[in-house]
Amino acid sequence: MNEIKNPRRNFLKIGGAAMAVIPILAAPRWADAATNAAMRTSLKYQDKPNGEQKCSNCMQFVPGKTPKAMGECKIIPGDTEISPEGYCIVWAKKA
Repeated sequence: MNEIKNPRRNFLKIGGAAMAVIPILAAPRWADAATNAAMRTSLKYQDKPNGEQKCSNCMQFVPGKTPKAMGECKIIPGDTEISPEGYCIVWAKKA
């Protein structure tokens, strides 16, 4: 019987719970992605290749799950958003 008399209170409870859950559901998308801006700047990283020089054919590149997916670089710690089409000044051709 309380629920019928206080629909506004129930609405606020449900709305508050929904607002608390939304960030928790959205967080896993952002949790995996990380960049190391300081290292990117010092190595002059860019998301486009320099001629034939690109991360996908560099010995420092650790590929993602697919050939087009973002990967990692052994030189840039903690950065999981390295583009296979990117380039930086420490590029070294794979053997």
